[in-house]
Amino acid sequence: MAPRHFTVEEAETLLPHLTDLLSQIRELKLEHDRYQQRMAELGLKTRSNGHEVAPDLKEARDGIERTAAGVNMLMDQVHALGCEMKGIDEGLIDFRTLIEGRDVYLCWKLGEERIEWWHDLDTGFAGRQRLPERRLRQ
Repeated sequence: MAPRHFTVEEAETLLPHLTDLLSQIRELKLEHDRYQQRMAELGLKTRSNGHEVAPDLKEARDGIERTAAGVNMLMDQVHALGCEMKGIDEGLIDFRTLIEGRDVYLCWKLGEERIEWWHDLDTGFAGRQRLPERRLRQ
């Protein structure tokens, strides 16, 4: 299936929903990272006495699986909207669009009120350029 192309206005209508989804994803990722840290700490303890930490290891493993599944489910929701998540920690989302007949991305970062940036498909965030004024007012 061909990727969806957005106008600036279409993409901006999704920003409140994306803000909510990204907030949930980031929260679950932090929880996931805490479980991974706990697993690492417990791994050191198992070398000395593995029997005492077995229930804690199971809890951490279950937490990792639960939070990973939650992140994946929420990311599927983001992708179902037709946009692409480019960075959880940064809250980066790209929306395909056409500028002067070229396939490019509208680029939005969590915390930005509007979509005012774009970049080529292969340059990423570092290649962000401000949208031409006429595209901002469409």
